[in-house]
Amino acid sequence: MSVLQRIRQLVIERRYYLSAHAEEEMWADGLERPDIERGILGGRIEKRMTEDVRGTRYRIAGRARDERPIRVVCRFHAIEDLLIITVYAVEVDDDL
Repeated sequence: MSVLQRIRQLVIERRYYLSAHAEEEMWADGLERPDIERGILGGRIEKRMTEDVRGTRYRIAGRARDERPIRVVCRFHAIEDLLIITVYAVEVDDDL
């Protein structure tokens, strides 16, 4: 199973958590959990950040329910969960 498939499976199973920072950013941009889920389930891994001692972070490029481009940064937490570190809308993104 690929990394993206594992991330998507954890989202489908609702085995993910939002950090306080992710919740703040999500609300600031008018996003809700279904936007995050849609962004991950229909998105792609845009960047792997491997320099963090806490583990590799993945930046996923996707779209919210209203079609705004968003980014979701996450990492695997513990063994079987996913931690959403931050979420944000981007102004312009022709790449999706």
